[in-house]
Amino acid sequence: MKTALTIAGSDSCGGAGIQADLKTFAACGVYGLSAITAVTAQNTCRVAAVKLMDAAILQAQLEAIYTDIPVDAVKIGMLGDLELTTAVVAAIGRYAIKNIVLDPVLLASSGRSLLEPAAVEVMKRELFPRVLIVTPNLPEAEVLAGIDVRTSEDILEAAKRIHAMGAKYVIVKGGHLAGAAGDLLYDGQTSEVFSQERIDNIHTHGTGCTFSSAIAAGLAKGFTVRAAVSEAKAYITMAIQHGFKLGRGAGPTHHFYALYKDAGKC
Repeated sequence: MKTALTIAGSDSCGGAGIQADLKTFAACGVYGLSAITAVTAQNTCRVAAVKLMDAAILQAQLEAIYTDIPVDAVKIGMLGDLELTTAVVAAIGRYAIKNIVLDPVLLASSGRSLLEPAAVEVMKRELFPRVLIVTPNLPEAEVLAGIDVRTSEDILEAAKRIHAMGAKYVIVKGGHLAGAAGDLLYDGQTSEVFSQERIDNIHTHGTGCTFSSAIAAGLAKGFTVRAAVSEAKAYITMAIQHGFKLGRGAGPTHHFYALYKDAGKC
């Protein structure tokens, strides 16, 4: 069986982060591995607390995996601080890690910064040139590109600027704009928008984590980048369509809806 590794933070309510990544890997038919960068206390309404892991613990997790198990693709999510970011950069070189999808977790939904400025600079300078795909949402694209993103033309310009930082492919997720939910894939020469009609469902907790993990799962299975993105777009659309109420806030997407339906449990 193909494998995919997630390097990210934990979500205590299970809708995002490590938990969403592992569910996505399983639903997409690959075996999930994890290296935890942070533990969060959160629910469907808020993030109450965040405890970052020591960089040495992250390094130990990665060493345990890479000295024993072949890894076919990697999704990187929340890094948290400069030491953790630097540790991941070092591990990529040490273990010659390939097929990396970076979901640059920079901001909370409240707008609060989740990555210190020095770490953002290391991410752009040291991590982007080492990954295959970067998948910012619109607020993250604004921070990375240094421009306001309000239109489809702005999205393309942001993708070009982020690509110039070294990533081979950039996907700017357009879910924060009005109208159809379109995600732009840019490879330095051509661009393509993967679009779906907007789904009227507030239960979208963890969509970014899920989408990037689904792309990594496709890469692990040997898909081309375009095929991996296309399959991931179809998967996240299904998961959002069947997102469900859990708690008092925004519930999670339904990672296993197709499997449950086939098993007669939906």
